[in-house]
Amino acid sequence: MSFYQIAKNTLRESLREPIFYLLLLTALVIIGCSPMMALFVFRDQSKLVCDTGLATTLVFSLVCSVLCASHTVAREMRNGTVLLLLSKPVPRWSFILAKIAGIIAAMTIFVIACESAILVSIRVAKDQFELDWAKFYSFIGALAAASLYGAIRNYLHRKPFASSASIGIFVLGGLMAVVVSVLVPGAATADEPVIAFSILAPVFVLLVLAVWLMVALTVALSTRLDMVANLTVVSIVFFLGLVSDYFFGASANTFSLGALCYALLPNWQLFWLADAIASRRSIPASYLLLAAAYAASYIAFLSFGAVMLFQQKEAGADTK
Repeated sequence: MSFYQIAKNTLRESLREPIFYLLLLTALVIIGCSPMMALFVFRDQSKLVCDTGLATTLVFSLVCSVLCASHTVAREMRNGTVLLLLSKPVPRWSFILAKIAGIIAAMTIFVIACESAILVSIRVAKDQFELDWAKFYSFIGALAAASLYGAIRNYLHRKPFASSASIGIFVLGGLMAVVVSVLVPGAATADEPVIAFSILAPVFVLLVLAVWLMVALTVALSTRLDMVANLTVVSIVFFLGLVSDYFFGASANTFSLGALCYALLPNWQLFWLADAIASRRSIPASYLLLAAAYAASYIAFLSFGAVMLFQQKEAGADTK
């Protein structure tokens, strides 16, 4: 039961951070305004909107996961509040794994909200020379309504504004995405500007898996590094993982330093299938299973590393 309570409290703490709401709102505004860039391309404007939305979600998720890990793990270790939990019968491994689970839950909300915005934005960019302004203003209105809901709940019931507004965005954005997708199903043909949901759904699942892997990495590093150092290291690992196929892929089957780097670095390209969207190809279930197995194995490896690092860390010590 202690695992569940720590994970739930970590989820609440992450959602209550104002930076979580600000990053989520900024990402959604960028995704919502991306159809305007589609007016400057010739055909296939929905692919541009989708690629922009996926890239925005991935980058903002990286920053948000680092901040959540720093606020809920590194800060508690630095100011000594973790001692209160460890003084009770709570194993260190249970504490750090619960932190990973709680931040994964928070980031899942973040990613799904962004993916809902992508679905809406694809429907906004319905034509080469015309946007669906009704859907665009409805989306902006949903963001404003969710923020107003958070403000009213904070004023009347003294509830945290950031968490209330973030949950409101998650619910309203999801409902709008479902309604828009039902009203405009969008058949997937070579000349169809709207990408079918059957193609987008596996891509969205892979994006969630990539963000879960990021969370495990950031929490493991947060046991030893502060926020700035954590963000720097994660950014370097993220960049190297994106280009690992190019630099280390040729030596993957050899006994060399390149093969070691290829094995240790997370291969983010496995979760980025923009080519499937461009060619309107469905991703087979076998690929999803292999990607899920890869992500689960890597998350288990990083979680084990986080436990080992936290076991040797003196609670309450400065992380600098």
